[in-house]
Amino acid sequence: MLKMSRRGLAAFASAFIVAIAALVAPSAQAQQKPVIKVSSLTLPVFNPLVWNIMKAKGFDAKHGFELDIHAYPSIAAFYAAFATGETDALIGGPTIFQKLSSEGVPVRIVGTGFTLADLVIFAKDPAIKSLADLKGKQIAIDMGGSQYQVVKIYCAAKGIDLGKDIVVVNANFAVARAQLEAGRVDAALVIEPLASIITKAHADWHPIFNGAQGWKEITGESGWEIVPAMRADAIAKNPQGPKMLIAALQDVADYMQKNTADADKIANETLKLPPGIFTAAVEGKRLQMIVKPAWEPATRKSITDMMERAVKAGFYPKMPDDNIIYKP
Repeated sequence: MLKMSRRGLAAFASAFIVAIAALVAPSAQAQQKPVIKVSSLTLPVFNPLVWNIMKAKGFDAKHGFELDIHAYPSIAAFYAAFATGETDALIGGPTIFQKLSSEGVPVRIVGTGFTLADLVIFAKDPAIKSLADLKGKQIAIDMGGSQYQVVKIYCAAKGIDLGKDIVVVNANFAVARAQLEAGRVDAALVIEPLASIITKAHADWHPIFNGAQGWKEITGESGWEIVPAMRADAIAKNPQGPKMLIAALQDVADYMQKNTADADKIANETLKLPPGIFTAAVEGKRLQMIVKPAWEPATRKSITDMMERAVKAGFYPKMPDDNIIYKP
C-alpha cells in the first residue's frame, strides 16, 4: 500500500507539474515576445490609425512582437519621445528624420509609409488654379512641418520663391483651414483627414496642389509623406525588429485597402473622426499607404532623393550619414 501511495503521489505531482506548465507556458511565451514602443498622437490624424489598426487586428502578435503605443498630444512631443529613447519607433517625415539625425539621434528609416498624396492645398477663388496663381497672395501653412519643405522645394523647381513671391502665414493645419474659411488668406495647406473633411464641407473649395502629383512632376516619384523609423539601439536589442515591423505595416496597408469600411469604423471609434471620412480619403486616392523595405535600392533612392533636395533648398547643410537608411 505504501508503494502504491508513493506511485500515486508521484503521478499526482507529475500531473500537477504538467498542468501548471500548461498554464504558465502561454504567459511565458507572451513575455518572451519583444516589445516595440511607438510614438503615436492623440490628434485626429491618420498617423495613429496605423497603430490602432495594427493592435486591434493583432498584426503585431502575428509577426512576433508586442506593440506598445505611447500617445502624445503634440507633434513636438511625439518626435521628442523618439529622440530621447522613450519610444523605439514612429512614422514621421523623411526630412524631419534627416533633422533628427543631424542632431545625433540614432535614426534608422526601415521602410515607406504614406505617399505625399494626402498633402493638399485648397483655394476658394476659382481664378486661383495653381501655385503660380498665388504670386502676390497669401497661403496659410505650417512652416515647422515637412509639408512646408515639400511645397518650397516644388516652388523652387518652378521658379517661385515661397515666402517672397507668395506670402506665407505660419499656421497648423486646423488654423490654416480656419484662416481660409475667414478669408484671411487665399489658400491653405492641409493633410488628411482634414482634406476629406474640407471636401465634404466646402463644395466651393478646390485643390490647387497635391503633394504626390507635384513631387512626381519634378522628380518622377510620388514622394513620401511619412515613413517608419526605429532607433539603432532598439534594433540592437531586437535585430529582427525592422522586418517584423515592416511585415505588420504591410498587413495594415492591405487591411486599409481591402477592408476600408471596417477601418473607417476603427477611425471613428479611436480617433473620433466622422463616419465616412477615412473611406473618402482612400477612395479619393489621397490616402495611399505603400509599405516597402527601405533597404531596397529603388526605395532607398526615392527616400534619399527627398533629403538631397532638402539640402539643395537650404533646409540642412549636408546629407545625413548613410546609416540613416536601415540595412539588414
